[in-house]
Amino acid sequence: MCGIVGLYLKNPKLESQLGKLFEPMLEAMTDRGPDSAGFAIYGDEVADGWVKLTLQATTEGFDFEALIGAVDARLGTALEWVQNASAVVLKVQAEEAGVRAVLAELAPSVRIMSAGQSIEILKGMGLPKEISQRFGLAGMRGSHIIGHTRMATESAVTMEGSHPFSTGADLCLVHNGSLSNHSRLRQNLRREGISFETENDTEVAAGYLTWRLQQGDTLKQALDKSLEDLDGFFTFAIGTRNGFAVIRDPIACKPAILAETEDYVAMASEYQALSSLPGIDKAKVWEPVPATMYIWERESA
Repeated sequence: MCGIVGLYLKNPKLESQLGKLFEPMLEAMTDRGPDSAGFAIYGDEVADGWVKLTLQATTEGFDFEALIGAVDARLGTALEWVQNASAVVLKVQAEEAGVRAVLAELAPSVRIMSAGQSIEILKGMGLPKEISQRFGLAGMRGSHIIGHTRMATESAVTMEGSHPFSTGADLCLVHNGSLSNHSRLRQNLRREGISFETENDTEVAAGYLTWRLQQGDTLKQALDKSLEDLDGFFTFAIGTRNGFAVIRDPIACKPAILAETEDYVAMASEYQALSSLPGIDKAKVWEPVPATMYIWERESA
């Protein structure tokens, strides 16, 4: 049992309040996931030719300043960075693959949580309130955000195994449910060049979508194929650079609720997580139909 929450702002004037609006949503899912929590936030875009990576250390007191200095010396290109608790957001004027190679050589214990032009993933072990406070969620701004609270049932409670998972540029996924064919899918996707860092079935779902998008699918086409290729029961919330999507499996035994106003679209595993949003009493509220895609996207950047 886990909790999922998502908030997509249709009104750009609210972007400065994204974290403040979202924090009570995440914390409302504590009973569904007290082991660990995390969120993927979209905003603060870097320009073309740059890449933004979120790094988290698996050891206490990691010396990020020394690492960034070594990266700077190795790449010899423009970069910016800011540390947030156990994480660093690194912006580099370089190709992602080159930055990843340097980081893997210099600091193999540092995990790359996300990469792209917009996404930042911050997650860790502990209660959702602790994660919110650790990373200063209430003060963050952006266009949309997806979060997850985890009650681990199939793997150990670790920072790496927490949600969200990202396996492609600006793509993330959170999951409530269980996939029955994730082991075979993981093997097949590895042969297609998709890398995995955990045994979590949610990372396999994210990797599957990344692979479908690499084949030229739109997000809608990739999700449509997921209903054929992913066995099990699931509710997915997916974030991309331009949008937000929700889909449930054909049986839809995992709970989900959607709400939409002129200002936002919100999603949660339970209505209580939506109750703090402004204007929720006037929102269109409904339960997502099984095996049906719900996608909200901005025009391509």
